[in-house]
Amino acid sequence: MLRRWILAILMAACGVLVAVTQLSDGLPAVGGVELVVFLVLALLLSPWAFPRSVSDAEARRVSAVDGRPIVYWRPGCRYCLQLRFSLGRLARRAHWVDIWHDPAAAATVRTAAGGNETVPTVMLGEQAVVNPDRAWFRQQLRSS
Repeated sequence: MLRRWILAILMAACGVLVAVTQLSDGLPAVGGVELVVFLVLALLLSPWAFPRSVSDAEARRVSAVDGRPIVYWRPGCRYCLQLRFSLGRLARRAHWVDIWHDPAAAATVRTAAGGNETVPTVMLGEQAVVNPDRAWFRQQLRSS
């Protein structure tokens, strides 16, 4: 569980360290700005930047009923973050599965990506798309 949060924790700790250093140097405004920057980075690298993650089994079960795609991702992945923010509110139309939280999801991604845990990987029914084009995926979500 800690593995999912390690990058966010490191960013927040670095922000506090930099802010304390700037405060001790007599630069509270600079320290405050740098702290905010590091905290924003921590938020972006945390699981909170993504819709609620479900298990692989739950996502497959619900996707079979509602036809919505499944997005496999992991915290700290810049490509996952780019995909997430390019989708905006459309991201809520997909089922998001954190491969670091669910070993079965990691196995699904390895099967789809030739043995690698390459994310983001999108499942549309039985079709797996590794590193999908963002415009294409937005279109898929609009039509689902």
